[in-house]
Amino acid sequence: MDIVDAKDYVQLDRNAAVYHGLKEAVKKPLKMILVFGKPGTGKSMMLNKLYKELSPQQKVTYIQTPIIDESEFFKVMAYEVFQFNSPSPLNFTQFIEISNYYAMETTPIVILDEAQLYSESLMEKIRLISDSRKVKFIFALHKTEKEDLIAKEHFKTRIWESQELQNATPSELTIYIQKKLLRANYFDIANMFTEKSVRHIHQFTDGNYRDTNKLLYSLFEICSWYEENRPSKLNFTSMPTKLIEMAAIHIGFIDA
Repeated sequence: MDIVDAKDYVQLDRNAAVYHGLKEAVKKPLKMILVFGKPGTGKSMMLNKLYKELSPQQKVTYIQTPIIDESEFFKVMAYEVFQFNSPSPLNFTQFIEISNYYAMETTPIVILDEAQLYSESLMEKIRLISDSRKVKFIFALHKTEKEDLIAKEHFKTRIWESQELQNATPSELTIYIQKKLLRANYFDIANMFTEKSVRHIHQFTDGNYRDTNKLLYSLFEICSWYEENRPSKLNFTSMPTKLIEMAAIHIGFIDA
């Protein structure tokens, strides 16, 4: 299931370095911070963990689903950041007035996920808010092969620090899968995912966490059927290559 929950976060060496860098960046007097990477590399999961960890210490607002309408965006921001409950939508000027009136001793943090979906017009206003230093923004956005979004005009001159997330290597993917299963107390099943079987999975998912989760979900459905109907095919020593390929076909990673 594609659900973002900080409790499901799996710490890997490279991700740990990115997360540490992100936490250090938050402490600096930076106006804008960028987290980017291809879809499925764990951006939302990391931001969710950051939100849960920082919230007890300071004011942090996490907007997971982009609010496209500008007036609604500023209304939500005013309420979430400054607890100003407006009966009607707000414009940019009204929000600036509210931020000046309710200025906080510690700069509040606003995390914007899927930031590539915001319009150029709204992004320009967000830049102006960050320039006022009334609010510090953390953006998460996709990096695609066709377009490196970090180079977009509305980020180029304002981002003071950025962190990039990447797909897992085969060895990292092995740790990822085993840790998730061990956390759920599936010790026997975790042992079935040897380096060889995970390398096979990596061929289909390229180490993308979201795609790996999809393949595993399909794989476990297939294993459940075999456990009920042909249990002799499961020896609990390794994950059969045939079952991995069946799951890949079901997901569409193999055109068959």
